[in-house]
Amino acid sequence: MNNSMTELLSDIDRCRICENDLPLGPRPIVRASRSARLLIIGQAPGSKVHQSGIPWDDSSGERLRDWMQLDKTAFYDQSCVAIMPMGFCYPGRAISGGDNPPRPECALKWHRQLLDMMSNIRLTLLVGTYAQARYLTAGRKKTMTDTVRVWRSFGRAMMPVPHPSWRVTSWLTKNPWFERELIPDLRQRVAAVFEPDH
Repeated sequence: MNNSMTELLSDIDRCRICENDLPLGPRPIVRASRSARLLIIGQAPGSKVHQSGIPWDDSSGERLRDWMQLDKTAFYDQSCVAIMPMGFCYPGRAISGGDNPPRPECALKWHRQLLDMMSNIRLTLLVGTYAQARYLTAGRKKTMTDTVRVWRSFGRAMMPVPHPSWRVTSWLTKNPWFERELIPDLRQRVAAVFEPDH
C-alpha cells in the first residue's frame, strides 16, 4: 500500500498490466490530490488526449467545461479537481466506430486506492454509462437517459451526466430537460465546491 499520493500516482504512471491490449501502448492519464473536492469519473482517454497527455483535451472536454461553467484554469487545478477515468489509457478504436470500452483493469486495481486518499471530495461527476454502472449500483435505471433523468435521487454528492461527445448532440435535442433543469443544478453544485471553507 502506498503511503503518499505521489507514490501512488508514480505507480499508476508505470502501470503496464494491459499493455498488450493497448494499440498505442500505455499512457495512464489521471489527476488526483488529497485536497481535491471535485472528482470527474469519465470513460477513457481518446486518441487526442493520449497524444497530449492532458485529460479532456478535446471537443468533449470543451462541452463538459461548458456544462460545468468552468474555465480551463479552474478545471485543470489539480489541487481542487481530480480526474479518474474508468480506463486510464486510450483503448483503441472499435470496429463499429468510436473507441473501444475502457479497459476494466484500471478501476479494479487503482480506483479504491485513489479514492481512499481523496477524503475531501464533495461532488463526483459520473460521465457516461461505464462510470454510472460502477458507482450507481443502487437506483441506477435500465438506460443512461433514465438514470440521468433521476439525477436528484442520487443525493448532492453524486451526479450522472451523459458523455459530452459529438454523439450527445441529438440526445440533447430529444431531452431538453437536461439543459433546462440539470445543467443549472450542476453549475450550482460545482460552484459550491469551489467556495472557500468558512
